[in-house]
Amino acid sequence: MDTHLGSVARNPHELYYLRIQSSRGKMERGMMEEQDQMVQSKKRMRVCVATCNRADYSKLAPIMFGIKAHPDEFDLEVVVLGSHLIDDYGNTFRMIEQDDFDIGSKLHTIVRGEDEAAMVESVGLALVKLPDVLQRLRPDILVVHGDRFDALALATSAALMNIRILHVEGGEVSGTIDDSIRHSISKLAHYHACCTRNAEQHLIAMCEDHSRILLAGCPSYDKLLSAHQRDDYMDIIKRWLGDKVQERDYIVALQHPVTTDIKNSIKIYGLMLDALLTFNKRTLILFPNIDAGSKEMVRVMRKKGIEQHPNFRAVKHVPFDQFIQLVFHAGCMIGNSSCGVREAGAFGTPVINLGTRQTGRETGENVLHVRDADTHNKIYHALELQFAKRYPCSKIYGDGNAVPRILKFLQQISLDEPLQKTFCFPPIKDSISQDIDHILETQSALAVDLGGTNLRVAIVCMRGKIVKKYTTPNPKTFEARIQLIVKKCSDAMHDAVRLNCRILGVGISTGGRVNPQEGVVLHSTKLIQEWSCVDLRTPISDALHLPVWVDNDGNCAALAEKKFGHGKGVENFVTIITGTGIGGGVIQHNELVHGSAFCAAELGHIMVSLDGPECSCGSHGCIEAYASGMALQREAKRLHDEDLLKVDCMDLKQVEPLTAAHLINTARLGNSKAQAVLDTAATALGVGVVNILHMLNPSMVILSGVLASHYLTPIQHIISQRALSSTQGIKLLTSDLEEPALLGAASMVLDYTTRRLY
Repeated sequence: MDTHLGSVARNPHELYYLRIQSSRGKMERGMMEEQDQMVQSKKRMRVCVATCNRADYSKLAPIMFGIKAHPDEFDLEVVVLGSHLIDDYGNTFRMIEQDDFDIGSKLHTIVRGEDEAAMVESVGLALVKLPDVLQRLRPDILVVHGDRFDALALATSAALMNIRILHVEGGEVSGTIDDSIRHSISKLAHYHACCTRNAEQHLIAMCEDHSRILLAGCPSYDKLLSAHQRDDYMDIIKRWLGDKVQERDYIVALQHPVTTDIKNSIKIYGLMLDALLTFNKRTLILFPNIDAGSKEMVRVMRKKGIEQHPNFRAVKHVPFDQFIQLVFHAGCMIGNSSCGVREAGAFGTPVINLGTRQTGRETGENVLHVRDADTHNKIYHALELQFAKRYPCSKIYGDGNAVPRILKFLQQISLDEPLQKTFCFPPIKDSISQDIDHILETQSALAVDLGGTNLRVAIVCMRGKIVKKYTTPNPKTFEARIQLIVKKCSDAMHDAVRLNCRILGVGISTGGRVNPQEGVVLHSTKLIQEWSCVDLRTPISDALHLPVWVDNDGNCAALAEKKFGHGKGVENFVTIITGTGIGGGVIQHNELVHGSAFCAAELGHIMVSLDGPECSCGSHGCIEAYASGMALQREAKRLHDEDLLKVDCMDLKQVEPLTAAHLINTARLGNSKAQAVLDTAATALGVGVVNILHMLNPSMVILSGVLASHYLTPIQHIISQRALSSTQGIKLLTSDLEEPALLGAASMVLDYTTRRLY
């Protein structure tokens, strides 16, 4: 027992020495741990790049080459899945191997069928297979590109396994289901390398942390901007298109299905092929991608004999460096591939974008959209417009330095920082693009004006420009009038095709009382004979197969002012139209007033005298009986018959027929009798205007028609004499519109804000 005690006993000096040794050991271990941590902090970042198809590889390959060129900083792992591994789509994984990349994992994830269900099953299959691969590779960061359903499976797996994700080309807008997938990946991703300023703003508006967003540009631009000027480009063109093809004398076609509108995208594909067959230029056509609907598109291509046609070369895949040359030197590119609206812009190659697949993409001026590609002729016309043109090069999507920016961005990522995102909500800007319909067809209306003397028909465009006008005397009988309206409208519709105007409907302005709900003229004055209880809408709509709107000519003048004239933006105003008769229209609270029996605003039949001259309505003392062109003509004839319409330097004996213009001219030359008639007419109209001011209190009165400028000053004088002081400041203007009745008739068709809906 003593021996044992002796063996474990320690003197004070020995204990002190042991304590020193122990503390030194701890210090040495601490220093070693610090060194290990420093080594650990400098270890290579393990970056996994996953590619699903030929398109995303063209964007990811430059990044992969950049990572591979920095072995001291990055450890590259490559995962291949999706259509890369399918023979029908070219077994494009081989080009990755030819680029000398080691493929760490190949995952067969595509369920064949090329329909919506197969796409969903493919995502599910990828989700089943990816966890084992990611668990084995244990990457620090996964690089995913774009908007494919395969990429959505990649991002979902990595996010759930707490693997950081760098999403390339997020924030863009294209207008199909790809948008939903792309934005879903962006929400799963931790870092973003986007291509354009708008895409960056979209990501910010989607609540992504600005500090984790890199505006890099498109990685493919790094290669195409530096490699597109190759000396052997003609060898590449001949290899893919034949020996006789010249530069800019061929077309590259690449059309994919739109999974949200498969039936229509297949129809557009067929129309594109028809247009290309008719256009008769050598064409390189690439097979569509693996999205739902691609199998049907291939059937359409084979049914039309494209693969055997001497003008076509149908291929499944072209290596990207050669594809660059083919697009750069093409006369035109057509289809709906993102390459058309992105990479082709860097060369100024003319592009025709068909359908809605790239609707929201930012584009250069080289892109002509044919969103409503509903006819072979429209696509053919677009080919005529674009083929062999050259446009300024556009660098919307990059300047050739994306990869260095992305590598620097990766180097600055701290693997110790938390994955949790912060959020903000800034505004974004809308994108504006050119559209084929704006070039080929102008939205237009047929406007018809049934006056007391003439029938006029016009093609009126959306901006109020009269593209073409037809004038003819108005027949006296109902049957002849209807036949003439239909004939003139038919002639106008025929001309509209030549003038590139799309006719949306017919608007008719007519004298008389009109029920616009039914398109029926209820009753007319003597100016238009046989014009009561007339259904205008039905026979004209049936004959022309167009919708028809009908209203009184005075109301139409008010609508014209509201859309195109002084009344634009004015809540309350009155229009008085002075012509063969006197009419008008009233706008109250931005609405045209019709009245309970559609008799409102019959301003020409306001009575200003109890015993005045007889009016065309059958009454006496109406404004129209004094101030209309017909009334002035009547007075001119009376004075002429009494030999009182005389002035020096003017012989009216041989003038036939006399008009209101003759009366006005003789008054200007000093004929007191003519001047007295005009003074009476102006007073009658002025008193009527005063009555209107006192009844309706509008903020503006607009005089329209051939006599408007003649009446303006006298009416202002009458207002100053007879109107209440509170109404004398109301604006009295003459219309700037040359054809208010026609423009008002057109506005019923063109402008939903002034169209009466029942």
